[in-house]
Amino acid sequence: MPFHAPMSGLPTHEVENQPAAMGDLNYLDIDPALREMIDREGAGWALDHIRNFAADMGTAESRELARLADRHSPEIKPFDPYGRRVNEVEFHPAYHELMKKAMKGRIHNFAWVNDGKQGAHAAQMALAYIFSQTEGGVACPMAMTYAVYPALKAQENLRKELEDLLLSDVYDQRSIPVHQKSGMTMGMFMTEKQGGSDVRANSTRATPFKEATGPGAEYLLNGHKWFCSAPMSDAFLTLAQTEKGITCFFLPRWKPDGSRNNLFIQRLKEKVGNKSNASSEMEFIDTYALMVGEEGRGVPTIIEMVQHTRLYCIMGSAALMRAGLIHAMYHVSNRRAFQKRLIDQPLMRVLLADLAMESEAACQMMMRVAGSFDRAESSKVEEGYKRIVTAIGKYWVCKRAPNFTYEAMECHGGSGYVEESPMGRIYRESPVNSIWEGSGNVMCLDVMRAILREPKAFMAVLGDLKQDMGWHPDYDRALSEIIQAFESGKLGEARARWLTEQMAKIIQASLFHRNAPTEIANCFASARLGMAGGHVYGTLPEDAPIDLILERAGVSLVGEASA
Repeated sequence: MPFHAPMSGLPTHEVENQPAAMGDLNYLDIDPALREMIDREGAGWALDHIRNFAADMGTAESRELARLADRHSPEIKPFDPYGRRVNEVEFHPAYHELMKKAMKGRIHNFAWVNDGKQGAHAAQMALAYIFSQTEGGVACPMAMTYAVYPALKAQENLRKELEDLLLSDVYDQRSIPVHQKSGMTMGMFMTEKQGGSDVRANSTRATPFKEATGPGAEYLLNGHKWFCSAPMSDAFLTLAQTEKGITCFFLPRWKPDGSRNNLFIQRLKEKVGNKSNASSEMEFIDTYALMVGEEGRGVPTIIEMVQHTRLYCIMGSAALMRAGLIHAMYHVSNRRAFQKRLIDQPLMRVLLADLAMESEAACQMMMRVAGSFDRAESSKVEEGYKRIVTAIGKYWVCKRAPNFTYEAMECHGGSGYVEESPMGRIYRESPVNSIWEGSGNVMCLDVMRAILREPKAFMAVLGDLKQDMGWHPDYDRALSEIIQAFESGKLGEARARWLTEQMAKIIQASLFHRNAPTEIANCFASARLGMAGGHVYGTLPEDAPIDLILERAGVSLVGEASA
């Protein structure tokens, strides 16, 4: 009689001491700190919507869609079967399902739909943070669609024309003229080969299409763009040279006469991560576009969009860290070694607590900066957080993500280093936000420029942080060093990374002091600003409140989430 192995085993052995598949989670209900932050930033009115969305994105089904979208990357489709140039990209059905979820959840426009409500941007970032714990690639077109709305204030008639489509919660994947659709997404093309972050070196040229020139007029663009993500978006903002310099343009996929615009996709990038999102190289050959904003003022026009996408970068990295932490907490809660669960091993508990504290620090900064987008006009402090701390957070949180996700992977052992595990996807995704919208040095130099241009806003931020002096000696010392360097004029470019890193840690420590249990705040300040921490995770002070940190991170709730 042939041998039939049990369903849980193999012909030679039973599968034991391996976690069951993770079941459904509600990302909000397992994150007490996030719920506190939502209330703190005045977004409590949105909790029901956020909770419902968190339940949907935390399902095993949604995580499977993310796996499929990553595994089956987009494919270029330059021609139709009859040889006509169509310049399109085909996506796996899982990608389209995730786009539907994202837009139904309004992670692309929640702040604008609720414009004027307290905490609208904070609520939007909470939604995006929840979505990105499951899938990061779809967040790219969502970020750009969110960010384009304020940039279009420079061409108010165009924004009003597109408003209903930009504020729709319907994902319409059809490749047809935008005014025939029930919802739209937008992208942004700036980078060229020769310039990279130096967009003033861009060589793409714009010439008038007809006699009319200036804002709102029609132009033809000729040139190339080196990194064009989400190329199936319905329209894009881009930069091109005119006689007066770099200028911003609105570039639709379809021309007003209903014909395809001249967007020639040269190839799709084979990226390290961010696989579900298509990124392309694009040629413009007499490509139709409308001028947005004042001629020669393209950088100031588009910088508002960049500012909002940088907030999305902070969010994306914070979400990857939280996702890695969730998977690590689940694994170590359901795996045994040396007669104990891994989560009960002292060294593993210290490591998980350190990761949990870092994850919350990233989220605290994300939500505080998002709140400043709601309150930027109310005070110099809020203006400083929006203009300067956005760049600080973008640098630091995005820099922390790759090593964090590696540590979360290592918690799994060998099973985390195979592509069946979600940790491979999370790890591969982790560098992108640090590179996108200004790499590390660019962000630090931007912080320095912002301080020089807006010293009153920076002084207001320092004044806000000084209110916390006296609670911890390492905090006091670190902040005093920053103030002394600023007042003595010793903040040159060579110290830009030191300044940005120290400011990030000081701000995070301040947020812990104001919003977290005292024991956790003291631990963070000692580990990140003092000598009690190390250069790798898992080197917390001897008196670190391990149990409190892990419980605040939701370890017991995550550990029980078996399918």
